[in-house]
Amino acid sequence: MEMEHIRNFCIIAHIDHGKSTLADRLLETTGTVDSRQMREQVLDSMDLERERGITIKAHAIRMDYTAADGCKYQLNLIDTPGHVDFNYEVSRSLAACEGAVLVVDASQGVQAQTLGNLLLAMEHDLAIIPVINKIDLAASRVEDTAAELADLLSIERGEILRVSAKFSRGIAQVLDAIVARVPPPVGSEHAPLRALIFDSTFDTYRGAVPLVRVKDGCLEKGMKIRLFATGGVYEVLEVGMLRLRPVPLDRLGPGEVGYLAASIKKLRNARVGDTVIDTANPAAAPLPGYREVKPMVFAAVFPVDNEEYEDLKEALERLQLNDASLTYEPETSQALGFGFRCGFLGLLHMEIVQERLSREHDVRILATVPNVRYRIFLTSSQMLELSNPAALPDRSRIERIEEPLVRLRIYVPSEYLGSIMELCKERRGSYREMKYLDQHKLELIYDMPLGEILFDFYDRLKTLSRGYASYDYDLLDYRAADLVRLDILINGEPVDALSAVIHRDKARAWGKRLIEKLKELIPRQLFEVVVQAAIGGQVIAREVVRPLRKNVTAKCYGGDITRKRKLLERQREGKRRMKQLGRVEIPQEAFLAVLKLD
Repeated sequence: MEMEHIRNFCIIAHIDHGKSTLADRLLETTGTVDSRQMREQVLDSMDLERERGITIKAHAIRMDYTAADGCKYQLNLIDTPGHVDFNYEVSRSLAACEGAVLVVDASQGVQAQTLGNLLLAMEHDLAIIPVINKIDLAASRVEDTAAELADLLSIERGEILRVSAKFSRGIAQVLDAIVARVPPPVGSEHAPLRALIFDSTFDTYRGAVPLVRVKDGCLEKGMKIRLFATGGVYEVLEVGMLRLRPVPLDRLGPGEVGYLAASIKKLRNARVGDTVIDTANPAAAPLPGYREVKPMVFAAVFPVDNEEYEDLKEALERLQLNDASLTYEPETSQALGFGFRCGFLGLLHMEIVQERLSREHDVRILATVPNVRYRIFLTSSQMLELSNPAALPDRSRIERIEEPLVRLRIYVPSEYLGSIMELCKERRGSYREMKYLDQHKLELIYDMPLGEILFDFYDRLKTLSRGYASYDYDLLDYRAADLVRLDILINGEPVDALSAVIHRDKARAWGKRLIEKLKELIPRQLFEVVVQAAIGGQVIAREVVRPLRKNVTAKCYGGDITRKRKLLERQREGKRRMKQLGRVEIPQEAFLAVLKLD
């Protein structure tokens, strides 16, 4: 198809603003999906996405649309997630598009991720089509939301589309706006091939299957290609477009979006952000890649059974192919054996990866307490970057510890201002600015340690604001803080997987609450289990899990008391030996307990 009739666009929105529902209606209206295949959230292919009602993965699909002028257009939609933890998925989708449909809930207005994704789209110089969704709701504030968007984008209110995706109102106007406002792609069919890999999937028989956006040249079946960054040379076995299922084609021209299969067996070779070039007529330079992934949260993942280590390694490799924001490296724990320390973009991202390892790859795992990356400045003038608290050097060798600081933007109705500011103060936040967006809503800006928003900050924010507040954050820099390592000891043995770096002022209260929780979660043994929290060599809190007791004197009916004493002494000696030799099994819930401390 001629490039003049191609439109590549994505849909961006805050979580739960109706983005997936709007995508469903676009597919229905264009006849891309027939009534037999249609279901809610049709592009959300994972069970996790459907259960939680959120988009986790970017999805691409081609639609054919005949506009009011009678011309047929090819519309390539690349769906995007809405949660802040999947921001990297959004950036990958934007790099393959020329336009973005910005969806805003009429009842909630502009929220944190609305603004965050909009700024990303503007960085990529995309055409923005503002859409107000859910205009049918009784609580909708259509005109107030239109005023917010008009101020934000510096446009007239008449340019803002009003739709109800649930009831298919205004969908044709959205399609016409995409055709009219999104510019066609730019490229040359006669230039050397350059195609950007914006995602990859894994096929058991065909290996890695990259999803590509062709910028220049043509991608055809049978041609020999080279991946610019990794240097791998392959023969293209199949190219095609993306519907709900792959549809083979003879070629993909400039501006088109599709997939290629080339028996890429080494999964790491199909790197997201790489450029596909022709070996016969190679391009001189690659296409600009994506911004570098910056993991925010780190946690170690271990197989429940050490024999499943290789299965876990293979599962992480396949998962990284589909989720380029996941990073991992080998790690060893005294308590849990061999595993991997993984880097995530946030807590939800970590939770989703753990679920996918379990469901899609059938690997049983234990995950440790999540933490952030610290900078350790030693007295020898050396600087270490540390994401594993158990590896923290001795305090006598440390000059100072620096923690990552984020610029936190909270969008909240003004009536909840006091409780939200109290929460930020409690989490060591430094107040920066407050802006009134309108008479009902304001924006709070705080500088806060990233470690303080790791644990239940999102839940507390939603609870205090009755679900109305939202937030977004960007990494600022590192700053020095009085941090200590809190160790958990089980029967005198440190459990390195439960170690945490925490501010000294909070360490005592945190340790006490944690071991109280562990006391409830660790199953009772036939011997006494002592749980302690310690900073350095000083124990700051202690709890005891009482042993199960067998009534060994039950068979004594009368006789001398010395008979009973002899049996009890023998039992006591047995428990003492058992305590020396016995191993306490720590359930997964114990590691999750840290996330749920009040």
